[in-house]
Amino acid sequence: MKKISIIISVIIVLTTVASGKVLRRTLGIFPSSVPETETIAPETMEFVYDYKWCNDTTGQLKDNYTADQMLLQIGPDGLSKFSSYKNLTVDSLLMKITPEQVAEAAMDGKLSTGEFMTIFKNYPHGKLTHTEKICMDWFRYEEEMPELEWELTDSVTNVLGYECHSAVCNFRGREWTAFYTEDIPLMEGPWKLHGLPGLIMKASDKEGHYLFECIGIKSNADRPITIYKVPYNTTGRAKYYDAKNRYDVNPYAYYEAGGHGHITVTDEAGNPCLDAYDPIELPFDYIERDWKK
Repeated sequence: MKKISIIISVIIVLTTVASGKVLRRTLGIFPSSVPETETIAPETMEFVYDYKWCNDTTGQLKDNYTADQMLLQIGPDGLSKFSSYKNLTVDSLLMKITPEQVAEAAMDGKLSTGEFMTIFKNYPHGKLTHTEKICMDWFRYEEEMPELEWELTDSVTNVLGYECHSAVCNFRGREWTAFYTEDIPLMEGPWKLHGLPGLIMKASDKEGHYLFECIGIKSNADRPITIYKVPYNTTGRAKYYDAKNRYDVNPYAYYEAGGHGHITVTDEAGNPCLDAYDPIELPFDYIERDWKK
């Protein structure tokens, strides 16, 4: 296993202009090399999705949506992988540049990463595997492939020239509307969504807080489906969300608790922000709302 050194980027504290209330703290951490990977299956098709989620449902932030492009890779026997296309690009860049160039690339914003959430369906067979990096920790949990009880509805739309029919379901605290096309006979879709008689091309929850839309298709693709070979914290879904929540409400304390050092946050005048380690109240809810049960 290669040793991975870490670059910590500028810490960004976002506040509301009117009240000064802290809505979000971020801690950018960039690896200077790519973890080793293991190929788990060949790829036959791939689909690129625009993914957007609302990071401030209170409307206090002007830019209150986070966006990324995600890649859905289709393999044999129902196996698939849904992961950040941006992270694949960053991995590719890191494999080509020297260690001396890494710091410069980070300062130029070329190592800005996307979502670390990765969803494997039917890996292992009959299971859904979720892996994700939180701060400097890698988490992995498995669950039975979820059964979504879709109800077919009458709406029709067009995505990339494909006629798509609608379906709705309630899944883990959200009401989802999906548009699928029978012209691509895969019972697949973005994230954990699946089980319709055709590929899910577009989906969103009722509030519009989480949205997926297919923007590109590549048939006869040959990119291997891989998984990082890292020391995962093997856990369950509820405990994963608990760790994610602890990081989101207090990222600097989470970082320090992991033994990685202390972070000093200053204001524009260079004075220490004494409340930097205080927990904040998140202005959004996770894509799965049932994790606290």
